[in-house]
Amino acid sequence: MALLSAVSSLLPFSYGATRLSSKASLASTTSGFNLSSLRNSPRNSLRLYVSRAIASNGGYAEVSENETPPPPRTYTWPDNKRPRVCILGGGFGGLYTALRLESLVWPDDKKPQVVLVDQSERFVFKPMLYELLSGEVDVWEIAPRFSDLLTNTGIQFLRDRVKTLLPCDGLGVNGSQSSVTGGTVLLESGFNIEYDWLVLALGAEPKLDLVPGAMEFALPFYTLNDAIRVNERLSKLERRNFKNGSAIKVAVVGCGYGGVELAATISERLQDRGTVQAINVSKSILTSAPDGNREAAMKVLTSRKVQLLLGYLVRCIKRATDPEEEDGGGGYVLELQPTEKGVESQVIEADMVLWTVGTNPLLTELEQPSGGPSVLPLNVRGQAETDETLRVKGHPRIFALGDSSSLRDSNGKLLPTTAQVAFQEADFTGWNIWAAINNRPLLPFRFQNLGEMMTLGRYDAAISPSFIEGLTLDGPVGHAARKLAYLIRLPTDEHRFKVGVSWFAKSAVESVALLQSNLAKVFSSS
Repeated sequence: MALLSAVSSLLPFSYGATRLSSKASLASTTSGFNLSSLRNSPRNSLRLYVSRAIASNGGYAEVSENETPPPPRTYTWPDNKRPRVCILGGGFGGLYTALRLESLVWPDDKKPQVVLVDQSERFVFKPMLYELLSGEVDVWEIAPRFSDLLTNTGIQFLRDRVKTLLPCDGLGVNGSQSSVTGGTVLLESGFNIEYDWLVLALGAEPKLDLVPGAMEFALPFYTLNDAIRVNERLSKLERRNFKNGSAIKVAVVGCGYGGVELAATISERLQDRGTVQAINVSKSILTSAPDGNREAAMKVLTSRKVQLLLGYLVRCIKRATDPEEEDGGGGYVLELQPTEKGVESQVIEADMVLWTVGTNPLLTELEQPSGGPSVLPLNVRGQAETDETLRVKGHPRIFALGDSSSLRDSNGKLLPTTAQVAFQEADFTGWNIWAAINNRPLLPFRFQNLGEMMTLGRYDAAISPSFIEGLTLDGPVGHAARKLAYLIRLPTDEHRFKVGVSWFAKSAVESVALLQSNLAKVFSSS
């Protein structure tokens, strides 16, 4: 019974099929996907903004960073009477909150208008970025366009970057609201969005300024762009290896889940063509993981000859070769400092350095009005302080979740910024917005830990469900269970069906190929 209960809590919510009209169609109509153009485009080089007139024609406009931005304009909501919900960030927290709002039953005059703002045109299912390196998945499967996901909903999508927040729902000293409206969001394209309810789900970015040289020479693995860049770098090194036989050396900094999954995936891909070194400040890997996951990971890393440098921190990263070389070689030197006295320092070389340590919430990058302090209460990490209903303290019309939230559990410990937490917070955020609009009591968020999963290669993974103590599924069984769990958690029914068919077809082709290979070996030996 506990198993059924836990599995049922994983099942995604369904949503309505209200067709998005042409006036609300805010996404690009192009269908191609050019990896090189995505990789080479600077982070701030594209600004997409949509006015009501542009949207009615089903098009979009671009503003390059060299052009003078247009004067501020106010985003026009289709209906002046229904509530206006603005969601900033299209990751797990933002997108799933929008879909949750779409799935709820509303009185006709209270169903909110929802606009989702994100700087990318694609939603990224980040736990499966590693499968891009192993070749298990295609980009469209784990990074579908928002325009495709939201086609059969009333959710409007705006591709843009947030510049400033101007909330006007702050509480006075006597606890009374200073305004009956929420406030305004200023976007970098020049749009101003007035809202009644705001959801902050801006996510985070890798923190590369911890060590000298990391910003210049280390590659993060946090976004779709990062995964594409790492894959292209690996391919370049593999071509060099094929040409001259030089071994490929990869250094992974950090042995949390991200670092261990990267080390396992890349070591499997390289096989005997290179070596992977994983560096961790702790004397063990996966310090907060269940014992079963840690043991499964150690077994895989040992079998693939991954060198673990535990109890070391990276002092600096330097270039070791001529930066003008274009042969695919790396040429980086990492100086390692031991965390214990009496242990000698080490210097290692690598062709590629992957950084998986630390993130910085994007809330800290927003401009503050008049250059003053933050308009929201932030903790030392830059996350918004929220109450147990996920509302930002002092701002009853603003909700924060995921990397943007600093919610604590019943023991006073900050909840981890994982996809599992964001999934569940999105469900509660959507419900609590419904409750607030309909004058119902809000529900306090309670995180239910369903367990932890990790990939360890193309046919290997580890799963430790929390509802069966001591159980860990690893190897091919764990791999299949993990993919099934993530398939269930994909955002929409339509996308889930397409991906399921694609994965089934790939599995069938691989099974036939394996059978043919085995038969060929039998016949050749007889």
